[in-house]
Amino acid sequence: MATTAEVHPVDEIPPVRQLAAFGLQHVLAMYAGAVAVPLIVGGTLRLSPADLAYLITADLLVCGVATLIQCVGCWRFGVRLPIMQGCTFAAVSPMVLIGTTGGGLPAIYGSVIVAGLAIMLLAPVFGRLLRFFPPLVTGTVILIIGVSLLPVAGNWAAGGVGAKDFGAPRNLALAAFVLLVVLLVQRFAPPFLARVAVLTGIVVGLAVAVPSGFTDFGGVADADWVGISTPFHFGAPEFQVSAIVSMLVVALVTMTETTGDLIAVGELTGREVEPRSLADGLRADGLSTVLGGVFNTFPYTAYAQNVGLVGMTRVRSRWVVAAAGALLVLLGLLPKLGAVVAAVPAPVLGGAGLVMFGTVAASGLRTLARVDFRDNHNLTVVAVSVAVGMLPVGVPTVYARFPDWFQTVMNSGISAGCLTAIALNLLFNYLPGRKPEEAPARVEESV
Repeated sequence: MATTAEVHPVDEIPPVRQLAAFGLQHVLAMYAGAVAVPLIVGGTLRLSPADLAYLITADLLVCGVATLIQCVGCWRFGVRLPIMQGCTFAAVSPMVLIGTTGGGLPAIYGSVIVAGLAIMLLAPVFGRLLRFFPPLVTGTVILIIGVSLLPVAGNWAAGGVGAKDFGAPRNLALAAFVLLVVLLVQRFAPPFLARVAVLTGIVVGLAVAVPSGFTDFGGVADADWVGISTPFHFGAPEFQVSAIVSMLVVALVTMTETTGDLIAVGELTGREVEPRSLADGLRADGLSTVLGGVFNTFPYTAYAQNVGLVGMTRVRSRWVVAAAGALLVLLGLLPKLGAVVAAVPAPVLGGAGLVMFGTVAASGLRTLARVDFRDNHNLTVVAVSVAVGMLPVGVPTVYARFPDWFQTVMNSGISAGCLTAIALNLLFNYLPGRKPEEAPARVEESV
């Protein structure tokens, strides 16, 4: 009698009802973070409400397509694990800088396309480079990402840059209320609701903001019910060397982040990630990033919050996350939904942003907790890297007299901090030289 081979939990297909419920849960866990990137970039570039809504729907559409590529797989693209894809926060600062220094969205998309192609080319060999990106470097970079984004949340909480009532007490009060709701939900709500505490805070804050006159939903009525993102909606891409260099640095960071997430999911699901599958996952990241540049959105990476959701729910099926990707595609085809999100008042986003970006910084600290700081120079690596990364954040004009290409790379705290962390890690931990523990030994010998 023939026996049916046992299906690995990753490949199991749950009933349709469970697919929908678990998939929606993954969407809710990452939705606030997914729309934050187009909101930050579009808001900083002062796009019109219609263009901002277009960015959001394009982002959701490509998020869904990227997730399907990663989970379902196509040839050598996709790790075929429950991995949710979304826009990376690592690219926010460089993209804002590129967009506000004269390049605009076309220069951003040109650099994004090149970065995506570079990721696909580097995917097969990246495993050999991982030794240059230990937790010391990745943890430092993630910490810098979170801290460098906190001023964005602060500007939102105050009412948004350029707002007539910037810093008004009622704006800060609304942001504080949203923050309080997020914390209370996270502390006292059931586990499922606690996983979407940020989104819950935004919804509750919006319910308070609308009758208080904080926002205007007039643009929602003008938005189409159904729409499809068309390639190069904001113009043909422009390929500027300085912008490309900055985005290539981001590509290395996102490849490192994605590698960590893929390895973590492999451990959680019991399917070990091997060099070939790792390359397939990174190659899918690159393809998604190229699609982002073509379809008017941004670079993509694995979302860590959904990795945690896999561990919490113990639902290991990749088809659950594929269902979430299908839901995102559906949401991306509804411009009216994008208009609703675009109308969320800045103070509401500020209260939620403090939690989101603070969580990114805390994730960096968690990674650094695995680093050994005894009898070595690792503390110096972190200290100097964070200092260099925070310099342009605290003093935005510090490099004003330098060439444009230098400003594009170094005015991004993330790029500056990442390059510094890599260089210092090589200097102290790879180049031959006297180790710090040797000094005390010589003192003892002389005594």
